[in-house]
Amino acid sequence: MQKSDLRIRVFGTKITQELLSEKLDLIKKNIKNLIFYLVIAGTDTSQIEGISAAGNNAKARRQTALADAEFLLFGASKDHKYKLPFLISGVTPALISYVCSKLIGSNPIVVPIGINEKPYFSHLNVEDHLIGPANCITTGKSMPKERVLNLYKKGLEIGKSSKGPIFIAESVPGGTTTAQAVMEAFGLDVSHLIGSSLLNAPRKLKSEVIKTGLLNSNLKNSFDSIDVISSVGDPFQAFSMGLLIGTRLANKFVLLAGGSQMLAVILLALEFIDSKDKQEFIDLVFIATTSWLVTDNSLGDLLKLITQKHNVNLLGIASPLNFKSSKNKELRDYEIGYVKEGVGAGGMSILANLKGFGNKEIVSMCQVNLGKMKDIGQISLEKV
Repeated sequence: MQKSDLRIRVFGTKITQELLSEKLDLIKKNIKNLIFYLVIAGTDTSQIEGISAAGNNAKARRQTALADAEFLLFGASKDHKYKLPFLISGVTPALISYVCSKLIGSNPIVVPIGINEKPYFSHLNVEDHLIGPANCITTGKSMPKERVLNLYKKGLEIGKSSKGPIFIAESVPGGTTTAQAVMEAFGLDVSHLIGSSLLNAPRKLKSEVIKTGLLNSNLKNSFDSIDVISSVGDPFQAFSMGLLIGTRLANKFVLLAGGSQMLAVILLALEFIDSKDKQEFIDLVFIATTSWLVTDNSLGDLLKLITQKHNVNLLGIASPLNFKSSKNKELRDYEIGYVKEGVGAGGMSILANLKGFGNKEIVSMCQVNLGKMKDIGQISLEKV
């Protein structure tokens, strides 16, 4: 695995040091121009017991995305509305994203889709919140095709009219399962490559859920990305595919901050666009994640499967952030495989790194803000 002079890792695709420096310099020069979107979305797939660690029970997982978004915007606040859910180990990656967002001076735009309530904070409305979450993918009918098309078109138009490059982050409980489902729908064998926010990914459970969903779907010999999302996808994928394609049509670069969920969006886009434009399309698309997701090379292998399928080169970069020296167990838990990524944590910390902020400073600020979260009771300290 390559590393830049800033210790940012490269995964998935081999690249010359000169080209890597050129790409990182492009991102660095445009940090102030980046438009940050946090897409929070709901799918009833998250309600399956044991499928996700983004909340200790089904009720908590309904609120996780809202709590993540609130924390990203406001940090530790005694006036918080949503309590961050109890986690068996670790702490929400929104903590990392909040700290790094403040360091780089970003102003994230929250896009709630399929969330059961209208957020009290400022957000970008792309559909009526009363529509609710997508169905569980076991139905094979996650969303009506009309809804998927509407979300795709909304994302497409926002992307096409973008005045600058964009940064896409997500908070979607159950999202690694829907990501795996769309990849398998397109014939990729990825069950051994996709993890979860849990230390030991529930791979058997995920595979059973996805197998049921694909069997119940209406996918025939001829289908496209819209059909796949409609069958076994989620609202985040529909909107973000449109946002990605639209932004590239505007000739702006896109930084997708996450792991398998972002690779699923890239795959959906590659399956959807004109075949002759694929390398030109992907040249200014980057996937940025945490070091904890690339430790065992599975994300790199997943990236290679997608790029080989479409004969393109995609740059994956991983943050050098680590919590080995942290005094807090919740942060050190990241080092043994808990949580790993979410809310754009990897991408945000890379941008902070490019702006000159080191590991020591980021860890220190995470510790301070974690202490504040505990002091005001914003993070659940026990099961509910």
